[in-house]
Amino acid sequence: MDLERGIDLHSNSPHALERLRWSLPWLVRYPFWRLREWIATLRQTTASVSHLIFVVANHFEPAWSYDGVYLPWSEQQTRVDGWAKLAQAIGRSIKDHDGTPFRHTYFYPAEQYHAPLLENIAGIQREGLGEIEIHLHHGVDRPDTPLNLRKSLVDFRDRLAEEHKCLSRELGSGSPKYAFVHGNLALANSAGGRFCGVDSEMQILAETGCYADLTLPSAPDQSQVPRINAIYQCRYPLNKKVPHRAGPNLKVGAKPELPVIFTGPLVFDWRRRVYGLPIPRLDGGALASNYPLDLKRLEHWTSARIGVAGRPDWIFIKLYCHGFFPSDQTVTIGEPMQRFMEQILNLAERERHFKIHFATAREAFNLMMAAVDGRNGEPGKYRDYRLKAIMSE
Repeated sequence: MDLERGIDLHSNSPHALERLRWSLPWLVRYPFWRLREWIATLRQTTASVSHLIFVVANHFEPAWSYDGVYLPWSEQQTRVDGWAKLAQAIGRSIKDHDGTPFRHTYFYPAEQYHAPLLENIAGIQREGLGEIEIHLHHGVDRPDTPLNLRKSLVDFRDRLAEEHKCLSRELGSGSPKYAFVHGNLALANSAGGRFCGVDSEMQILAETGCYADLTLPSAPDQSQVPRINAIYQCRYPLNKKVPHRAGPNLKVGAKPELPVIFTGPLVFDWRRRVYGLPIPRLDGGALASNYPLDLKRLEHWTSARIGVAGRPDWIFIKLYCHGFFPSDQTVTIGEPMQRFMEQILNLAERERHFKIHFATAREAFNLMMAAVDGRNGEPGKYRDYRLKAIMSE
């Protein structure tokens, strides 16, 4: 089970030094990234309305429990029923600039598949309150194999598409396409051999229809790569370990190799004080009770300036959560989230400097591809630009 939440760098944990060592590759690059972004901001000569495109990647595990033992199916069904009511309530109340309801992308774990439960979640998608994509925990007890990984992905992909009408197809035809989040954050064997074991994982993802990976950021975990705050493609061969440790940004006019890596923000929050001294905290876009939502966090996320090079006014804000951590659920989809979204929607209406758009992973990818192809204006026009939901065929 994934257990990452809001992270403090100030810690007396015996693992603190190890985590610092894991973080050094991206930490030493952080000041240079921040300097480049500051210079790019200064070079912007024309004032324009920014479009803030929110994507919530929900590691959606109804079976989760504190002791690590899967809950019985009946209890999982009860949990999903309760979630659906919360999704309906906030979806009715909170609409973006385009009139689209607030929604999550539900990354459901393949190894926990249960047809009636999945069909229940598909009902949330049918109501326009989110879309289902693929999550997978593997290599937990022992390293996985390429053959087993491919089979796990293809079997689950086809079940989602054929039995539940989930996922998407390119321009409405062909084999199913999917977005992916790696369980325990170990994408492409990036956690020192733990929780994966398959060096060629990115190649397998590409060959089985993955268009985007939304696992990152994972700091301060070992799996965090040096590349941060970006939508980019892998620089290294996809059949090699951790090919996403570097790579070029998506940019206007340059067709990318899939899957693209779509990271959430990874920035420092300096508001915390210990004995009067500023102690940094990482803001990686976690929706968790130990990191309340406020306008300062919105400022952090926006300052990451994640987007397609050449389209700076479309800013993608990928957040993440675990829908069934009991203490976090209201922050992800309950009253605190509703108040926060109302606050920023009202702010956008008053100031008219930015507009809010809610998107699923598929819709966000379509917007990225529209930007790559030189499209401009209102991003909401391109929600179905390249990939179309099977459910809407």
